[in-house]
Amino acid sequence: MSSVIPPAARVPVRIFADSETASIAIAQELAEFIRLRTREGRPAVLGLATGSSPTRVYEELVRLHREEGLSFQNVVTFNLDEYFPMAPDSLQSYVRFMREYLFDHIDIRPENVHIPDGTAPADQVADYCRRYEEQIRDAGGIDWQLLGIGRTGHIGFNEPGSGAASRTRLITLDHITRTDAASDFYGEENVPRRAITMGVGTILEARHIVLLAWGEGKAAVVKRMVEGEPTDTVPATYLQHHPAVQVVLDEAAAAELSPRKTPWLAGETCNWHDVALVRKAVTWLARRLEKPILKLTDEDYNENGLSGLLAESGQAYTINIRVFNELQHTITGWPGGKPNADDTYRPERAAPFPKRVLIFSPHPDDDVISMGGTLLRLVDQGHEVHVAYQTSGNIAVFDDEVIRFAEFVAEYDTMFRLDDRPAETLYQRVADFLQNKQPGQVDSAEVQQIKGLIRRGEAKSACRYAGLNPDEQAHFQDLPFYETGRVRKKPLGDEDIRLTMELLNRIQPQQIYAAGDLSDPHGTHRVCLAAIMQAVQRLKAAGTPWLDDCWVWLYRGAWQEWDIDRIEMAVPLSPEELTRKRRAIFKHQSQKDRPLFPGADQREFWQRSEERNRTTARIYDQLGLPEYEGIEAFVRWQF
Repeated sequence: MSSVIPPAARVPVRIFADSETASIAIAQELAEFIRLRTREGRPAVLGLATGSSPTRVYEELVRLHREEGLSFQNVVTFNLDEYFPMAPDSLQSYVRFMREYLFDHIDIRPENVHIPDGTAPADQVADYCRRYEEQIRDAGGIDWQLLGIGRTGHIGFNEPGSGAASRTRLITLDHITRTDAASDFYGEENVPRRAITMGVGTILEARHIVLLAWGEGKAAVVKRMVEGEPTDTVPATYLQHHPAVQVVLDEAAAAELSPRKTPWLAGETCNWHDVALVRKAVTWLARRLEKPILKLTDEDYNENGLSGLLAESGQAYTINIRVFNELQHTITGWPGGKPNADDTYRPERAAPFPKRVLIFSPHPDDDVISMGGTLLRLVDQGHEVHVAYQTSGNIAVFDDEVIRFAEFVAEYDTMFRLDDRPAETLYQRVADFLQNKQPGQVDSAEVQQIKGLIRRGEAKSACRYAGLNPDEQAHFQDLPFYETGRVRKKPLGDEDIRLTMELLNRIQPQQIYAAGDLSDPHGTHRVCLAAIMQAVQRLKAAGTPWLDDCWVWLYRGAWQEWDIDRIEMAVPLSPEELTRKRRAIFKHQSQKDRPLFPGADQREFWQRSEERNRTTARIYDQLGLPEYEGIEAFVRWQF
């Protein structure tokens, strides 16, 4: 089911619980349109997008073709854009993307597929772009246009400054767009500086437009698109002029929209019996006025749109005390539960003690980056802590690190002559491959293995520093969905879920920690979380008894922290503990100084992590709660 943002928004919005549900719904609607046109004996002309947003839509269309007989014989497609220059068989080309996700798996006619040509001679690109526009017109215009949105507010590759009347053309990519694309190209230096894109005017001529956006990382630009004035600095805002457009979001991408973030200011009818909503409103008011919660007055509530809450509850004092106590009860120095203590107002239960704890880490360093202080606290307090590294992280290692380790093996072999093989064999094979490697080329299996071993060795080192025995308490799952050697991964499969269920059944934890960070720009966190959730739900459906005594806590990674009103467990860190956490992160030497895939934030992971922890602590302090050096935050998943 989806909910609809009220007419106060400048563009129609549909909000779904998650991107999976939304994608399936949009694919079904698109399929029905294709069937309608087939019955009418007319072509269905589709404008298609690339990127992470539409991939699940394409997967569902493929399923509908294979299992329900959806035919694409009457479909004509025009893709939005392509990098320039770009060979069609390149790993990063949108030709390849569309073939891998859609065209190779359906019965579309090859002559009906149109994707901008990244190999057009530079002096002929303008003529090519005019012909692309003519092809769209000759096909009768685009009936159904699918879009994503970039952090700059671009649709297609229409960067800030693109006018509402712009047409298909060659453009220069914005720095932010190139930074966001860096992971696909194994470094920003390899990202093309130009691209061919349909213009905003071309897009607006489509008869029906659907824009998809998923995750917290898109929330800010979605707010600007939906609620801001139309402007060429955010080209997506021009969609407000279209008569048949809908913006399709998951809950995370909708989080900054006024009806979601501050419904009391958006004219919404608020249910002030909802404890979570009251907490959201009071923390918002305190932060807006820069006042501790216990100092808020009746006037503060009345003058800032919260008179309804005040009328419901009687007086500010009563509301303040209740919310203050709720926040105070989230703070605990005993993340595994305090033994022999009254746990009525503690976020985690006292018994059993000690607990078996399983921390899932999507990449080999997420455990210490995201919850290193809590991990150290759990070990110090005597719990049996296990860490499951869900993926190898092998694509996030620089090539020169491989050379360094291969050289070490070669020289070690030379010194000790472990066998009769030529000592330089491994080194030479690796060196030859990397010397001839093209930008974005998939590593050889041997190089992938070495990179994986580098990450694994660093994870073991961090475990030892934290007081764990890596031979018994570190579990390297190497989930199959990740092992493509490319940034683009396979969909989550049954084998990924089976391996996760097997590990859970082996350890039978009383406490699970998992990355609930949907803003991960590479998508790995989302897939890893889905693997855990589906594994737990299957075990629960099977009546697995140990799950009755298991709680699941979600942390967030280097990209974003939980909103203060959502935090259910806050683990304070002293200056010494924050330093210990930093040292654990430093064990991941291949990610130091400059990680291969830094995302939009160029700082090192330890710097982002410490700032996030200090910011959370500062917010608690500003709300009138105790002052700490840092805080790690968690939200409980009720499965």
